[in-house]
Order: sequence, then C-alpha cells, then structure tokens
Amino acid sequence: MADRRYDPARRVVVKVGSSTLTAEDGGLDRQWVDDLCTQLAALRADGVEVVLVSSGAVAAGLRPLGLTQRPTDLGRLQAAASVGQGELVHAYAAALRRHGFVAGQVLLVPDDLVTRDRYLNARTTFSELLAMGALPIVNENDTVATEELRFGDNDRLAALVASMLGVDLLMLLSDVEGLHDGQPSAGAPVINEVHDLSTLDDRHRGGTGSAVGSGGMASKLDAARVATFSGVSCVIARGRRPDVVLDVARGEQVGTWFPPARKRPDSRRLWLAFAHQPAGRLHVDAGAVRALAQRGSSLLAIGVTAVDGTFERGDAIDVVGPDGHPVARGIVAYDAAEVTAMRGRSTEQLTDEQGDAFAAPIVHRDAMVVTA
Repeated sequence: MADRRYDPARRVVVKVGSSTLTAEDGGLDRQWVDDLCTQLAALRADGVEVVLVSSGAVAAGLRPLGLTQRPTDLGRLQAAASVGQGELVHAYAAALRRHGFVAGQVLLVPDDLVTRDRYLNARTTFSELLAMGALPIVNENDTVATEELRFGDNDRLAALVASMLGVDLLMLLSDVEGLHDGQPSAGAPVINEVHDLSTLDDRHRGGTGSAVGSGGMASKLDAARVATFSGVSCVIARGRRPDVVLDVARGEQVGTWFPPARKRPDSRRLWLAFAHQPAGRLHVDAGAVRALAQRGSSLLAIGVTAVDGTFERGDAIDVVGPDGHPVARGIVAYDAAEVTAMRGRSTEQLTDEQGDAFAAPIVHRDAMVVTA
C-alpha cells in the first residue's frame, strides 16, 4: 500500500486510442479487445464504475472498405467511421457479454456538452447506465461531426466526460509507456509524476498522432489539464502492458501520473471552463489578473488591453494575461466591436457616455471560471 500513488479508484474513465486497438494488418485487434474487456469486467465485478471512451471507429472501418490507411478527406473518414462503429461496438459488447456485463453505446457531439440542458441530460444518461450496471462505451459521432464542430480528438472527449461525471481517475491508454522526458526513440526516461503542466515544453508534447489515429502526446497533455483542474487524477500508460487497467485503477506506479487539483470547482464552472470552444480572447493587464485570480472579481472594461477574434454576446472567450497565458474563461456580455470600443475605460466613463447599457462587466464573475 505504501508505494501506491492513490487509493483504488471507485469510478474511472478509460480511454483507448486507435493505435492501441489496431492489429498489424490494420484491422481491429479482437484478441486485445477481449483482454481489455476482461480487465474492465474485473473492475466492474469489484464494484468499480467504468466508462470506456474508445477511438478506433475509423480504423475498424478501413479493412471492410478495402482501405489501407486513414483517409484525409472528411467524406471518406465519415464513411469509414460509419462502417467501423458497428464493428467496434459489436466486438466490445460480445466480449463484455461473455463476462456477464452489458455495454451501452453513447455517441456524442460537442453540442451535447456545450448546450446546458443537453449536458445535464447526457450526465443523467451516464448516471442511469452506471446505476443499472451497464458499461457505457463512448465515442464522438464521427459520421456527422465536421471539422468546424468536433471535439478534436477522443483524449479531450474522455477528459470532458471524466469532468462531467466527477470520476476519481482518467486513464489514457497509449502506445508509449507514459510521458517521456524527451524522445522515446532516443531512450528518454518516463516521467513518474507531473505536478505542474506549465513546466512542460515542446520536447514533451511530441507529434500529433499515428497513421490510424488523430491524437498524440499533445492532446493527452491537454486532456490531463482538463482532468486535473476538474479534481480528477490522470494517468498516461501503455495500453498493451499486461493488466494495465487493473494496475492503474489500484494506484500502482504505472505510466505517468498527473495528480488532481485539491479543490474541484462546481459543475457549472467546469462546464463553463471546458465544454465551450472559445470564440476569441481578451488581453488584460496585471491589475485585472490579480483582481480575477485573487479577489474573484468580474472583468471590467478598464482592465482589457486588446481584443482577438470575432465574437458575439453570449459566446465563450478566454482571458489572457500580459504574458499571453490563459487566466480565465467565461461568457462575454458584449460583442467584439463593443469590447474594442470599451477597453481601457472605467465603468463611470462608460455610464456617463453610453448610459446603463454599457455598465455591466465585460464578463461577470458568475459566468466565468478562473483557470490560472
């Protein structure tokens, strides 16, 4: 027990990447799927609630369609996903059924997490599935997602699901042993723990994915940021390591661990922080940074120094400090042109010149989450 990183998890999200799921011939590795499901079933039998976020729909559809590599155009990607999703879920469901467990398919698009009522409905669906003993299998709905409206990769999707459900642990199963301190091919060692993601640089983030997947270490580190801010432990580990799911769930020192923040924000602030894709950025001065981070203040026009992007009232925006690092995310009360005209001016000036219509904060503290 002394060498364990954390107490055994009671609710976990496991994310599997395409490169881990794929056999040497490019098709779905059904033997590995069976082994994974044996581990997941062992957790469920021990009373652990499990959600599986699985990539691989596109990869699973390649061989049936006679393709040898992942398509680059959207139409063929969606066709491969349409064929492969059925193959993938059938393989999981059959393997879990042999252990006496039922799989439930959940396909999500960003609107399911951005629109508040759909977010709450999705959370209720997960909760009911888990309460009834089912094992949800989650993927982005690739057959209808577009480049303009998608999660980006399943690492981010897994982190958002973990945040939404308030799980103990997010496992990101990859084709590497963990986060290496440099290039794995050059023999760089695996980092055991990362307590501050801001200390990492480009040599840690690496490439952008494999021939069958869309993720990479950069997307996993972004997912770790979402998870840890949400009060969720995150571990990156090699998916084909024997008993990896069981060992990580027990807190064994496998892969790279990202400890959670000590205090988990409330669910609405988590929704504000991560469900939305920001439509722009507001640059603020050092005084505004202190007011937001230390006093929990609203963002006033006088602290805004510059405006990036074209956004409308009600859009999500990022607030960045003088060093360019994000400080907060929130729902803006004015459009980009209005904020540009208001920036640097006091509330009294704006009220005298424009009336009460411009007296409200740029971003109210109740519609903002500080991420610094």
